[in-house]
Formats: sequence, C-alpha cells, structure tokens
Amino acid sequence: MPVATQLEMLDLRQFSARQLRPLLEAEAELWQQKLRWDYRSSIELLLQYLDSRILPGFVALDRGKIAGYTFCVYEGQKAVVGDAFALTQNVEQSQYVSDALLRKLLDLLLHSPSISRIESQLLLQDTGPMDGGFLDAGFTQHPRLFMELDLSRTPRTPGKAQRIEGTELIPWSSLYYQAAAELIHDSYRRHIDAEINDQYCSLHGSLRFLHNIVRFPGCGVFEDHQSWLLRETQTGRLAGMILCSRVASDVAHITQLCVSPSQRGLGLGKFLLNRAIENLRRTGTTAITLTVTESNRPAVALYEDAGFHVRHRFDAMVLSRNSTMWMRS
Repeated sequence: MPVATQLEMLDLRQFSARQLRPLLEAEAELWQQKLRWDYRSSIELLLQYLDSRILPGFVALDRGKIAGYTFCVYEGQKAVVGDAFALTQNVEQSQYVSDALLRKLLDLLLHSPSISRIESQLLLQDTGPMDGGFLDAGFTQHPRLFMELDLSRTPRTPGKAQRIEGTELIPWSSLYYQAAAELIHDSYRRHIDAEINDQYCSLHGSLRFLHNIVRFPGCGVFEDHQSWLLRETQTGRLAGMILCSRVASDVAHITQLCVSPSQRGLGLGKFLLNRAIENLRRTGTTAITLTVTESNRPAVALYEDAGFHVRHRFDAMVLSRNSTMWMRS
C-alpha cells in the first residue's frame, strides 16, 4: 500500500478556516454522494470554530500540502471525536492519513488526565478501515446502521391508524423540552445506546442531547412541523416522540424515535413512524434516513418492516478510564 513518506502532523489551531476550507468542501461533497446529506451548513459552523482556534486536533501535511484533519470536542471529562478525514491521490493513501491522524488524536486523549471517557461515531467512515486505532487502544465497538427509505418505491401506508387509544398526537413545541428530555432519559435506561452515548444516562445529558438536535445543524436542520409527540390523555405525560430534521432539500432524517417503557408493545413506535413517513411524503420528500445500533433488533425490525434498507455501516466506539487498556497506556 502506498504511504505518505513525508507526513507531518501539526496542531489544528495553527490553521485558519481559509486554509482548511477546500478540504472541508471536498468532505461535504462526499457526504452528499455517500449519504445524500447536504453537509454545507455543518461545514460552515465548523469553519467558524476553526477560526476561533479552540478545537483540539491535528492537520496532516503531505510534502507541505494539507492532506487531512481531525478534531475532538470536550464535554466536561468526556471527549467526543468529531472527525478524521483525509483526501489524497487515492483511497488507500487517504485511509493511511486518516488512520495516522486518528491515532495521533487518541494518543493525546489517552494521556490527558482530565479525560475519563472518549466517544466516537464517525458516520462517514465505513466499518473496518478506521477501526484499528480504536481497537488497539481498547475501545468497545458497537456496529451501527445508516438506513434509508426510498419513498418513490414505497407504497403509502394502507389503513393507517388515525389515533392510539388513550393518547393524543400533538406537534412538537418547545414547551415540551423538559418532558421530552425526561422521556428520552427514561426510554434509554439500561439501553445499549446509553452505553454508546452517555448523555442518555442523565436528565441533564438528555436535555443537552435534545438541545443539540433542535438548535444545531449537526443532524440536519430541525423541522418542528415534522416532529410529533404522543401524550397520554389522562395523565398528560409523554408516551412517545419522533423528531425529524432536513438534511437535503428532498431528504429528511429521523433524529429520534422513542417510546416510554410503560407504553411499549402497543404499536406506538410504528404509529409515530408511519405518521412521519406519510407527512414527509406529502411535502415532496423523496427519501428518509436514520441511524440505529445493529444489535437493537426490535428497532431494526421496525424500520425494515417500514421499507428502510441499509445504505451504509459504521461503528460507534467507546472507552472509559476504568478500562484495563486505558490504565496501561
């Protein structure tokens, strides 16, 4: 495999947004080709952070030319790997540079005494090529699926239920921030996804997770008119929720679908999913995407029954400081 013999790693904060813009714009094109995702708004936000010189990370230079970059974000004592991307003369070379960048970043984080947990979900990266650096450092691997529903090939839902007895369907409202966060926290208690993203493990973290979905473009532009809540008519508590965003002019992304543990087995998830699909279809949406952990078989089956297929596989990686591998680093 050809390798960069003159690869140099420099601090990301030495570089301006102007210098890195061509690389990030090339990455945005790949997001469009691979995932049908218009990533330009996220790129613009990232460029603002780059110009503020606050993101820890590295840039790879190959014979003096920018070849790739990586960065992370600190959330208290947790570090989240934000990206590791390279673009060179061929795929093998790009993978080599991306892997070198990632290993450099992980080495920094593993030797940072203030960091007790590292999470990563490199959505654009295929499962396999980038796993070595994580696995060598002792990370736990959680395979995930990027699924897509092609509405042009999916028939309308026949005999769609208009309501679920004992509940009422209401549109998303910011008045339900607290209740929605409580639902998320309750839904993911002892769930595999809470091992992947520890925000689910606390109400404060669930509020932050929800805020990021609604306010920032990392998962697309939030669409409140395509997001729904199921409320129990007697108690007023939320029984379920589906949140949607826009990732391209004709592509929507389901950022969250959850049902209260006390209401599971009643078809609420299927009801919410069908409602979202039919509403998005009426707006001219041609495709809907989502991500799901592969081991979450009930959720995968729900999406497959609705017509979703796997477009892409990627990995979530997690390491906590109580790991034996971490203590040996």
